[in-house]
Amino acid sequence: MDRASIIGIILGITALVGGNQLEGGKIDSMLQPTAALIVFGGTLGATLLSYPFHDVVRAIAALRGVLFIKPKGSRALIADIIRTSNIARRSGFIAVEPEIKNLDHPYLRKALRLAVAGMLPKLLIETMEQDNETFEDENRRIAKVYETAGSFAPTIGILGAVLGLIRVMENLSDPAKLGAGIAVAFVATIYGVGSANLLFLPISRKLINRLQQEISLRSMILEGVVGIQAGLNPYYLEEKLKVFVEEKSYS
Repeated sequence: MDRASIIGIILGITALVGGNQLEGGKIDSMLQPTAALIVFGGTLGATLLSYPFHDVVRAIAALRGVLFIKPKGSRALIADIIRTSNIARRSGFIAVEPEIKNLDHPYLRKALRLAVAGMLPKLLIETMEQDNETFEDENRRIAKVYETAGSFAPTIGILGAVLGLIRVMENLSDPAKLGAGIAVAFVATIYGVGSANLLFLPISRKLINRLQQEISLRSMILEGVVGIQAGLNPYYLEEKLKVFVEEKSYS
């Protein structure tokens, strides 16, 4: 579980609700199904219109990674690479093959399989770097889905506010109906601005940060596999790989 993501969401929502309570407001006043339907339904519709359906589905699936999956640390990856290097140095590169299935990171497994199969270092680097470019492009599109939703939500919230005010204007002669219309108007704005700044845009930024960390780890992995392929001393290889990560991440 990613504690920062969970705490961030809880803290943001608690601050919003708590501030409303301190001002004498009631939670019930912020729960407006009509406003929620307008804002979230409209935002989803606009986002679906902007992106292919499979990108939106993948973006929704990525929420699990944001909230519940903690990225594999660089220290564990370096340990895997150095263990593999020791096997290759002690028993020959072909002895690495049975160990590949026990490695956690799919990029490391793929790079080692290609290296064991005899792919030359230059071609291996080109192939894995192209894999990186494809991976980065796909994941940036996923993050962009949330960024786009975050840009639509406040505007849809304003539309909800306008619809609520239209209802108010239509019922000026019936004071009993004015309250519901005004509530929808203002709560729709809160939903739009709040969801954009507390959920959609932060999730997009989190996905980009995760992507940058993963690309850095992949660069380290590729350097490690090429080092194993070249027969580099495991001690020297470990020191070389440490430069890819912050000291505090490795300690």
